[in-house]
Amino acid sequence: QAAADPMSYSDAPEDGPKETSSVSQNISDADAFKILLEMKMKKRQKKPNLPSTVTELDTEDGSKVYVVGTAHFSDSSKKDVVKTIQEVQPDVVVVELCQYRVSMLKMDEKTLLKEAKEINLEKLQQAIKQNGVMSGLMQMLLLKVSAHITEQLGMAPGGEFREAFKEASKVPFCKFHLGDRPIPVTFKRAIAALSFWQKVKLAWGLCFLSDPISKDDVEKCKQKDLLEQMMAEMIGEFPDLHRTIVSERDIYLTYMLKQAAKQIELPRASETEPRKYIPAVVVGVVGMGHVPGIEKNWNSDLNIQEIMSVPPPSASSKIFKFVIKATVFGLMGYGCYRIGQRTVRFILSMPAAQSYLQKLTEIRSQH
Repeated sequence: QAAADPMSYSDAPEDGPKETSSVSQNISDADAFKILLEMKMKKRQKKPNLPSTVTELDTEDGSKVYVVGTAHFSDSSKKDVVKTIQEVQPDVVVVELCQYRVSMLKMDEKTLLKEAKEINLEKLQQAIKQNGVMSGLMQMLLLKVSAHITEQLGMAPGGEFREAFKEASKVPFCKFHLGDRPIPVTFKRAIAALSFWQKVKLAWGLCFLSDPISKDDVEKCKQKDLLEQMMAEMIGEFPDLHRTIVSERDIYLTYMLKQAAKQIELPRASETEPRKYIPAVVVGVVGMGHVPGIEKNWNSDLNIQEIMSVPPPSASSKIFKFVIKATVFGLMGYGCYRIGQRTVRFILSMPAAQSYLQKLTEIRSQH
């Protein structure tokens, strides 16, 4: 756009040279696109020097997808993302985020660090209101896991996604896509897959997570993302939970990457000019734990309708919900009872109250 009309982006006076304006008007949108595309192609490396964490995938129409496997709490992962985008100059960047987590792209590291550590009643109420009781509680427990890692490392999650967002904005005609399944769908399907006792057991494990973690541990986990590895260890005995949290999202991420890798239509000078397409170049930024699943599903015909549906709450979910509510109300009632008891004792211990009771006793004895 700037190439098509540079005068609109300058502070040149109105009575300035007319030649520049007439030249800019002779450049069509198609010509401007071609100029910028040529600049982009010159920067794009034919044989890119990519990090070892990058997996290259091809589509039937010749498009290329470079999947960067990352650890969500890793400085080296950020560097891998930056280097990959700079080398291949992609047309689309897809990240493992959904619309419910897109805010982390605009927050700075300091704010995110603070947010991750502050898990309070207000956040719990918001999560329950948005996702329901069971899914809200599960979301807060997983946030606690993330906050535990954040506190141990002093590093907020999602740094690689923020780097991808910044680098994508520097590449001409590069689109930025959110490639993960919406969190509410994932949590509701995960909850529906568990029995009552499995829910209790998982919640107990998440509540008492406190193992120390070092930065070296993170880098050792580059072959399997730290957060997902910790989750995998806890949900290992729950294959249905692993299916909903990991395997189904592998399918969804693969589907979104393939959608992003469709050929790009070049602009036409006129309606009569035949349509021309070129293969797309895509960079995907996902947790390392999802890379094997994406490779496995890459050549399959994928239908995501089934994994986007939310099953109705099971009997165990209803029982668990009732138990949670009964426990909360029970604790509130007991608290009121204890407070009431102490209040009555305090009032009765006051001299004025004791004097009044003594007079009342004397009046009763006289009658």
